[in-house]
Amino acid sequence: MDPNQPSQPTPPPGGWPAPGPYTSPGMPYTPYGAPGAAPYGPPRTTNGLAIGSLVSGIVCCLPPLGLILGLVALPQIKKRGQAGKGLAIAGIALSAVSCLLLVVGLVTGGFSSAWNSFNKGMEEASRSKSPSSLRTGQCFDDEGSSKKYTTEVTVVDCARPHDGEVTGVFKMTGFEAWPGEEAADELAQKRCETINSAYAMDTWAIPKDVWIHYYLPSEDTWRLGDRSVICGFGSAKDPFSGSVRSDRSTLTADQSSFLAIVNPIETVGYREPEDDPDEDFAANKAWAGELLAAIDAARADLGKRSWPGDSAGPVAELRKDLEAASKRWRALAGAADADAYWEGYDSAWNALPEDLGAEARTALGLTDTPPAGEGTQT
Repeated sequence: MDPNQPSQPTPPPGGWPAPGPYTSPGMPYTPYGAPGAAPYGPPRTTNGLAIGSLVSGIVCCLPPLGLILGLVALPQIKKRGQAGKGLAIAGIALSAVSCLLLVVGLVTGGFSSAWNSFNKGMEEASRSKSPSSLRTGQCFDDEGSSKKYTTEVTVVDCARPHDGEVTGVFKMTGFEAWPGEEAADELAQKRCETINSAYAMDTWAIPKDVWIHYYLPSEDTWRLGDRSVICGFGSAKDPFSGSVRSDRSTLTADQSSFLAIVNPIETVGYREPEDDPDEDFAANKAWAGELLAAIDAARADLGKRSWPGDSAGPVAELRKDLEAASKRWRALAGAADADAYWEGYDSAWNALPEDLGAEARTALGLTDTPPAGEGTQT
């Protein structure tokens, strides 16, 4: 034996014991099937019917379905060794409660009441719109009257009280960028006045305190491509009932012709300058000339048409009144200065028939009395 080689251990009596399982430091290897071993093979699945039962029970839309799915799922889970027993039991419980509530609701009428409330809410939601979605002839309630920009309106039946009625829509053109509120407002005022006049020709049928109303794009909606201006009539105080529509689609040819002839006198009359002749004589004199032109045009056009039945006589009388008024307004429009203007002002207004042919309107089947006897709105 080499003295430099280590000596071999002497085997114990009976020999060396059989080697145990291989282990690595800190990570013992556990053979499959031993206590604490992780099972080998695919993971256990969750029963789909159990999931369906729980979902049906939670949403309460089909409680009997959730109950059935849960009862079918339990034996499947046991037979197949699947997971989901707790889900199935929870689904069965929730579905049972939902079924009980459904029966109670049907017996007491509570379900019917809830369904009616749901339908009413859905109907109201479907009628809630942005002002930009309004269309000609629709009546609406303004939900944001206290805000600078209205974001929501509700379309309603024109027969019930409402805040406004749409007369037409036009697009703002000719602007490469947002023109500013003042320019947009000026354009809307002018265009909507024309649209309103064509929509409600029988101006005396417009309720008192109902005036021109419109919705403009804001600077923010302009960036998104909004160019629509919604024109209409709106109540300055209380809501009004009934449609104000009286255009060529709702009037007879004689009615629309008469109104188209005399309405410009009213329209120009409402444009009288705010400043007195002493402050702006030129503006007042120009306005008197415009009203004179409207009077002369009406007198001439009324004589160009044959008027039916009982309306012929009253129309002829109206022409005589307009001829007398024309003389007074011609003198007013030719006034040399503010003093001369004031001298002829009252006589000019007194010569113009206040009712603008009430008898002719009656004969033609039009409204023959201004709202509350205070004039008209255009």
